[in-house]
Amino acid sequence: MANQPKYKPLRPSPFFDDGQSARPLVEGTVARGNLRDDMLLYTGKVRATSTPAPQAITAGTSLPPRVNPPMPAAPKPGGRIGPEYANVFPFPITLDLLDRGQERFNIYCSPCHGRVGGGEGMIVKRGYRQPPSFHIDRLRAAPVGYFFDVISNGFGAMPDYATQISPPDRWAVIAYLRALQLSQSIKVDELAPAERRKLESGVQK
Repeated sequence: MANQPKYKPLRPSPFFDDGQSARPLVEGTVARGNLRDDMLLYTGKVRATSTPAPQAITAGTSLPPRVNPPMPAAPKPGGRIGPEYANVFPFPITLDLLDRGQERFNIYCSPCHGRVGGGEGMIVKRGYRQPPSFHIDRLRAAPVGYFFDVISNGFGAMPDYATQISPPDRWAVIAYLRALQLSQSIKVDELAPAERRKLESGVQK
């Protein structure tokens, strides 16, 4: 059995008319658990139209209604075609989701970006190229779909993390990232009274 006739993957074969040893996937079939028919969840994008984009999530606002319109057959006059980065999350943001996002962020993101997203992670201190801080105006204003795209496909010196971080976990990381951005830019008078008293007394909990 250790020495039997067989074809190794991708080796040519005279067995089939096309000269290949393996058969292509049957058209229209999808592997179990891999039907990615939700554009927002799996790409961070929504189909563009001529209507205004949904607003980004900011402090003190509830989660906007989900916007994931179906792909139009043809653009309307004056409209745009092609996907656009989403400014909404595909599911509600909960405390458990933020905890999960913090865990994934600390594992996969903090080595470069640092624990608070300032771009001064441990491997940057060892000579790796420094990423921009998440707290600059450009990235505070970036839609959440942009971050999803970068995590999925990489950008510049950053490799993609599509294998390491599942799509739901990517959204959890982005939710935590938004919390980080808020934590570094919130004003004292916007804090809850109890948190303001902690800050004024110098007590950290």
